[in-house]
Amino acid sequence: MWSKIEPLLEKRGITPHHLSKLMGDSNDSNVYALKNGKIKRPSFDLMCRIAKALDVSLDVFR
Repeated sequence: MWSKIEPLLEKRGITPHHLSKLMGDSNDSNVYALKNGKIKRPSFDLMCRIAKALDVSLDVFR
């Protein structure tokens, strides 16, 4: 899943830390767990928050 998120971050110049803040998370644990492969199947809620923070449709992550 990270392979679909990372290019969006790079295109916008957003770091994983900044993504966490855009998502409203008080820490970076979810984003870094996803990035490091510790979350293999992210929850629907997590993906919705990422999509909203990046202003993209969930379809982008299919």
